Amino acid sequence: MTHASTIDARLAANHFRAGVLLVAGSAITWSFGGTIARFIHVADSWTVVFWRALFAASFLLVFMLWRDGPKATAGLFRNMGLPGLGVAICFGVASSCFVVALQYTTVANILLTQAAAPLFAGLLAWMVFGERINAATWAAILAVIAGVGIMVSASFSGEVSPIGDGLALVITLMFSAAIVITRHHPEVRMMPAVCLGTAMACAAAFLLSGPLAVSLQDLGWLFLFGAVNLGAGLAMFVTGARLIPAALAALVGTLEPVLGPLWVWLIHGEVPVARTIFGGAIVFLALFLHILNDWRRQRERKRTNPTA
Repeated sequence: MTHASTIDARLAANHFRAGVLLVAGSAITWSFGGTIARFIHVADSWTVVFWRALFAASFLLVFMLWRDGPKATAGLFRNMGLPGLGVAICFGVASSCFVVALQYTTVANILLTQAAAPLFAGLLAWMVFGERINAATWAAILAVIAGVGIMVSASFSGEVSPIGDGLALVITLMFSAAIVITRHHPEVRMMPAVCLGTAMACAAAFLLSGPLAVSLQDLGWLFLFGAVNLGAGLAMFVTGARLIPAALAALVGTLEPVLGPLWVWLIHGEVPVARTIFGGAIVFLALFLHILNDWRRQRERKRTNPTA
């Protein structure tokens, strides 16, 4: 091996390591979302959406201006096109529903349902674009649907609110749609699209909310909820996901639905109902095994065909 190839290998290894750490950091950061929300004592959900979206959009815009400069940042927004607008709408709706859903259901119900988005995206791509789904993916999709069904059934018995579980499903469908749009339009840059989505959520919440005044303590938590939890988490994910395979990024991202309910249980004593634990275990196991299998197939394909 030549000196140049040794340097390239070290750079690739460093990029890979940085990518894994950044994606893991984003998942851990996002996992504290429910815990932070439980510290916020604001009666109107739309007021929370407004402040969170405002702080997140501001953080993302400042980050892009710092990273790319004003001219390049403006170009990123101009070049998004309709696919970027679609991703922005999906993310704006999902991030708003997350805040509202927290008032009606448990953090575990939301995060574990949301974790199924990659597999629901496969189902959506099959329905809309006729993408082929292999037997292993079909098995995982059916297992996820069964697991989510068990979790949602808790609302029928009055253990959790049907509104909260319904909003959790909306979040999952919005993320699934964003995944499908991004997959079919790889030119879409996630950062400006999500920045626009948070700005749209902020504008909608401004029209729907009551008084926007909050206490100084709540404003501090809202800053963490928006700028750090949502904005910084997204910045880490977008940066890190470009450095590692998509399947590995999704695999590392499963830290969020695993850790999120744990933090809320340890800090706030919010214990998921039995059906959430059982159904969530099915969802997580199906997702984990599917992504792990996909990652292994990608590695095997790369090993047998290095130029692929």
